[in-house]
Amino acid sequence: MLSIEHLVKRRGSRVVLSDVSLRAEPGRVTGFLGPNGAGKSSTLRILLGLDRATAGTALINGRPYRSLRDPLRTVGSMLDGSGAHRSRRARDHLAWVACSNGIPRRRVDAVLEQVGLAGQGRTRVGRYSLGMGQRLGLAAALLGEPEALVLDEPVNGLDPEGIRWIRGLLRGHADAGGTVLLSSHLMHEVAEVADDLVVIAGGRVVTAGPIGAVTAGYPTLEDAFFELTGADAAGAAR
Repeated sequence: MLSIEHLVKRRGSRVVLSDVSLRAEPGRVTGFLGPNGAGKSSTLRILLGLDRATAGTALINGRPYRSLRDPLRTVGSMLDGSGAHRSRRARDHLAWVACSNGIPRRRVDAVLEQVGLAGQGRTRVGRYSLGMGQRLGLAAALLGEPEALVLDEPVNGLDPEGIRWIRGLLRGHADAGGTVLLSSHLMHEVAEVADDLVVIAGGRVVTAGPIGAVTAGYPTLEDAFFELTGADAAGAAR
């Protein structure tokens, strides 16, 4: 269970988040949508202990991320790509991440195989394509066999086969009882995989619920998104 309650974040006089509440439930994929600057990244960073809230709570199984022992065994995340230094080999990067969380080294080969990088584990990250870097970030998120996955734009740079693969990965994780919180700008992909939606704009949640309820009365999820957020389609495309 990922639970965020009445989250507030201020930076000086600017209110970044205002009374944001959401839940991502086990066995379900929750899509987290919003225009650029809406507060998605700030919310996820607070949930993952990378930033502090001004008020409110962000809990993983009832506990703050910072209090989790070996957190990658509870929640795997990917924000801003792979997070690996360009000069480091992929295997070495994953081995370091595993060691930091008490994860057996054998998991490195397992996740490289799982994400389709078994043949590129000794390649330096600087030689990876954008899509390969995304796969490496997912490998790190999967290392601890976590209950929950928190992913920001995981299909960025992936080819059609890769997008289809990650769709199956997320659906399979949820169907096995895991929790998935997915932030993405790709409406079609979210519509394909999500059970629930949370839509944020201007630092506030504007709607949340099962995807069918959120999109009721709209031809597509994209239409619902622009209507609910007041976003300009041409501006969002920029």
